[in-house]
Amino acid sequence: MGRVVREVFGESEAAGRLRVPVAAWRWATGSGLVPAADVGPGRWSRAVVEAADPEAVRAALRGIEAGVAADRLTEALGVPLPILRPRVTASAVGHLVRAGLLVYLGGDPQFPVVHPDQVGALARRRDLPAVLDRHVPLGPEQAAVRLGVRRSDFDQVVRLGWLAPVATVEIDYKHHGGVTTVPLYDAQEIALLEVVRPFVDWRAVRTVCAGRRSPLASLTPLVSGEDWVLLAEVARIARVGRAAVVNWRRRHPDFPDPVAGTDVHPQFDRRAVVAWLLVHDKIGVPTGPTIAALVLAGPGGATHRFRLDDPWLALADDAAGEDTLSGWSTDDDADAITALAAGEFGASLRRLTATGTGPLAVPGEVRVIDRFRSGSGGLRLTLAWPAGLRGTAGSGLAGGVVRHGLAYAGSGGTCVCARYDCGGVVPVSWCAEHGDAVGPVLEWHPGGGIRCTDLSRSRGLAAVAGRAD
Repeated sequence: MGRVVREVFGESEAAGRLRVPVAAWRWATGSGLVPAADVGPGRWSRAVVEAADPEAVRAALRGIEAGVAADRLTEALGVPLPILRPRVTASAVGHLVRAGLLVYLGGDPQFPVVHPDQVGALARRRDLPAVLDRHVPLGPEQAAVRLGVRRSDFDQVVRLGWLAPVATVEIDYKHHGGVTTVPLYDAQEIALLEVVRPFVDWRAVRTVCAGRRSPLASLTPLVSGEDWVLLAEVARIARVGRAAVVNWRRRHPDFPDPVAGTDVHPQFDRRAVVAWLLVHDKIGVPTGPTIAALVLAGPGGATHRFRLDDPWLALADDAAGEDTLSGWSTDDDADAITALAAGEFGASLRRLTATGTGPLAVPGEVRVIDRFRSGSGGLRLTLAWPAGLRGTAGSGLAGGVVRHGLAYAGSGGTCVCARYDCGGVVPVSWCAEHGDAVGPVLEWHPGGGIRCTDLSRSRGLAAVAGRAD
């Protein structure tokens, strides 16, 4: 009886035929070094297998453990790690493999061996935070970090019925209780909580002191899963007016149908509405905190760069008031900022770049007024300075406040300096009236600050009154 010639190969048979490790064949097929399975899932024809170059397949294989891959992905999220981002764990690498984002090369499927080049490519993706939220569920401790709250506050979220486990995992704590079943929660749903529950003061929840009662404890849990919203609440979630939601409902036949209420005041399932808003790009999934970048200078003049996560900038309306800036910081940065501002005249804010305002600067008197340690371990730092000193930052990366000068003597026709609404100028060296060779007496104020705004308003009112006369 003649020997049967194999015509179809699984991955083990294909690796054996080429005399390479199975992991090498897996990577070769996953990376495109050899064609994809052409007979069926995980099955190749004899022609494909024999056409492969064994040496090239063997040489392409390099593997790293799941823990190493997790560390590289964590580093890619930012150094230091943003306040609302838990570390990527080895088990997260297993979820990424199951999602098809990494090729399984061997080992425990929950903590697989993967290829470093593929991990590097994933780490370079700009949407890495969104990828992790979409494919990697979180345990309760990680979920609390992702939400930026204490573990007890996250337990309140679960008690209220706002989140339910999507899976479970068994963890062996050895001498600390043995095998324990731990629930896993959808990271994207966690990230969306702040969007879909706009009635909650999440800043208060995140900054509640350790040992204090959670602000969520007084809220009533959902009854029988009835999480229903009116059109006004849908508008709050989408940050639009109620009329816009009414218009969406009329124009889009796939808008969710009411589940309760009346024709005048219909009620909708919150989960269905949120799904619709996501599909139609009416809301987005927050991938992490916003960031404020600071350039501070101490009494010696040397500048230092810092970062505050989830910044909150409150600008006073009056020159006699005080501006404040708070945000999550690392201990090292908080110590460095405190040291810079400890002098008699405080620190100078050379440049602040934050969401919601143009770059601004303060020439002095910046000081630290609060260091708050939250129950989740984060450190929130608050800076303050006199509002009258705040102004527009210079265009250079080093910053520095732009100063406008008001000449005590009226300008003639030879001035070539740029003139601003407040009546001030920023002298250029070659100006015959305000340049270096003249050195005129000027009354200085921060450009773009409160003083500048007041002067601009006064000049505008005077011009209007002149035209009326």
